[in-house]
Amino acid sequence: MKAFLAVTRGCDKRCTFCVVPYTRGPEVSRPVEDVVAEAQRLVDDGVLEIMLLGQTIDTYGHDLGREHASLPKLLRALYSIQGLKRIRFITSHPEECQDELWKTMRDCGDKVMPFIHMPAQAGRDAVLRRMARGYTRRRYLEVVTAARKLCPEIEITSDWIVGFCGESAADFEQSMTLLEEVRPCSSYIFKYSVREGTPAQRLEDDVPEEAKKERHARLADIQERIELEKNRACIGQVEDVLVESVSKTDGARLTGRSRQHRLVHFPGGEDLLGSFASVRVTEASAHSLQGERVDA
Repeated sequence: MKAFLAVTRGCDKRCTFCVVPYTRGPEVSRPVEDVVAEAQRLVDDGVLEIMLLGQTIDTYGHDLGREHASLPKLLRALYSIQGLKRIRFITSHPEECQDELWKTMRDCGDKVMPFIHMPAQAGRDAVLRRMARGYTRRRYLEVVTAARKLCPEIEITSDWIVGFCGESAADFEQSMTLLEEVRPCSSYIFKYSVREGTPAQRLEDDVPEEAKKERHARLADIQERIELEKNRACIGQVEDVLVESVSKTDGARLTGRSRQHRLVHFPGGEDLLGSFASVRVTEASAHSLQGERVDA
């Protein structure tokens, strides 16, 4: 039904808060033919959707020679697999996303889902520099604008860290305004805490815990409002849902994901598990959609 497929290991980025480059080493990409062969085996076993995994997946292939391997080339190669219905990938880095990726997603849009997870982490350039993220607020917005222009269906999710070393109240305000401007369909929000062995360990963790909690709550409130507004805009639409499970609270209801990775609940039986259903959205909450099948 659904499977995860790692296409890179390690990371060449040096974000000061992250331990991955020091535990997993430099980024190593798998050859396109190896990834395609594994994907074919998964499809032969009944998998309909594959999620490609990489710490910074947009740099896939840099160590193999970009003339031979890149994320767009890999997506196009996987696109040719008969029986593979959906392709997703995570995690995207704003500095590495190029227009070719958005064009590939658009051109292969019947299989490559219009969804990316692209962490912003913070909204003030000074904080991004201390994080060693390698991009500015302006660059992040440019990437979002390009993605939405070239692949109009696309939805974006993000990560945010509040209370990073040296983050002032004014810095945090910039994270809130960036969140409002980008309007991701969901976000993972974290309170900063020191990770042993990271460069940030040498910085002073000087934001009080109470301030971190308050900032986390404020950012989460904004995101929840945005999610609710976006989900309510889906009411009346018909979503193509890959059915993943029976509801944990109601055995007569099913749960699945739309093309843009929204969680959708609707009435149905176990016979639909692992298949696609067309669901008309009738209700929306901040975190999911509810609806009725239209192809029953």
